[in-house]
Amino acid sequence: MVPRLRRARTEPTLKIIRYQEECPVPVAREALAAWHFAPGAIRRLIPPWQPVRVIHNEPLADGSITELQLGAPLGLRWTARHEAVNRSAGFTDRSLRGPFAHWVHRHDFVAVSSDSSTLRDTVDFSPPASLGAITPRGIWTAPLRRMFAFRHQRTQHDLAWHARFANGPRRVVAVTGASGAVGSALSAFLTTAGHRVIRLVRGTPTGSDEVRWNPAGAWDADPLSGIDAVVHLAGENIAAGRWTAQRQERIRSSRVDGTRSLCETIAALPTPPKALICASAIGWYGNRSGPAVDESAPRGDGFLADVTAAWEGASSAATKRGIRTVNLRIGIVLQARAGVLGKLLLPFRMGAGGRVGSGEQGMSWIHIDDLLRAVHWSIETPSLHGPVNAVAPSPLSQIEFARTLARVVRRPCIAPLPAPIVRLLLGTMGEELLLGGSWVKPAALTASGYPFLFSDLESALRFELGRMR
Repeated sequence: MVPRLRRARTEPTLKIIRYQEECPVPVAREALAAWHFAPGAIRRLIPPWQPVRVIHNEPLADGSITELQLGAPLGLRWTARHEAVNRSAGFTDRSLRGPFAHWVHRHDFVAVSSDSSTLRDTVDFSPPASLGAITPRGIWTAPLRRMFAFRHQRTQHDLAWHARFANGPRRVVAVTGASGAVGSALSAFLTTAGHRVIRLVRGTPTGSDEVRWNPAGAWDADPLSGIDAVVHLAGENIAAGRWTAQRQERIRSSRVDGTRSLCETIAALPTPPKALICASAIGWYGNRSGPAVDESAPRGDGFLADVTAAWEGASSAATKRGIRTVNLRIGIVLQARAGVLGKLLLPFRMGAGGRVGSGEQGMSWIHIDDLLRAVHWSIETPSLHGPVNAVAPSPLSQIEFARTLARVVRRPCIAPLPAPIVRLLLGTMGEELLLGGSWVKPAALTASGYPFLFSDLESALRFELGRMR
């Protein structure tokens, strides 16, 4: 019997697509490189609309590894190895495991002059073998164009901001709530400028930059002696569920008791921190219509106003000790995957966005990057103390907010949510968070000379959601 001949199996030849983008950067090449080599850079570069989480990130060096998780908790892992690492000229990321059949990303830092440079990103990639031959190039390059437009603009923003303080000292800043949406973004923002961040954690510290604190009792604050600032962000999520009596008590206790414990403990240090930036909220003003109010306005009515008053009062121990204390009254923070915006995106993308209640209630908002800058500005500005409104200078009504968001995501704004339904489903929480609101202006920040990055809602949303082009 004559044996059958088998054809040798050959791997298909990959079709490599090259994508390249450049952007000018208003700093020297050395500063551009230092920003990329800082531990927080990768988190600053992840587009906020993408469900990506950093699993493992080693310092940039030849052979070091970064691992990302794409999608939900059981989503795809993307592992990249760093190669050809030059601390002044650039580095390469090579995909070892991920969605692409081939992926090599070169980051080049090009000197232009003594105070300017160019960032060049070159990606050579091949789509998955099963899709590459049947999909047009634009299917793959359009998301890259959107991603790099965001990455380059954020890089320009951050480096221009950090250049303002380039001649000042590098700060040591302790942060509570550092694992939260704002706290993790703040840690990345500060470390890319060369500042040191000490994370105050409730569990057992896992590294030299973590210190255990106890929001409900005694703890050892000696590692905070003489540092530049403490940023206090910890607190129960007020929008995580219906406000039962138990949840209201947890919300109040997490803010008031935690702040009191922190402030009394650092005030007892022989050399306390120089500044305390303590999160507060525009809930202080209650539900207000009419002209926008500033920090001089009296307290409003309602649960949030009462909590905020007690919250700010709990920082009195720090003020009495001579620690410069800023009570940062934060508005609605625009983050694509957290907070109010994170909850609104799905219904708006499904065409189910629209007016809530009357739609006339005020919405005082701030983009996450302006909030991070406002925290840093508060650390660096000795004249700031007491209540400071962290909101953009252009509050607007809920229906105007809804129409703007619908326009950015290219959907209609036609689905009303009547007030009786809100009250039925959410009770007091819905009454205060959705049906109530206030028109607030950032008088103290403006008077101190703070330059807003995003003053109008549409530009802030377009940046955050990658709709700039």
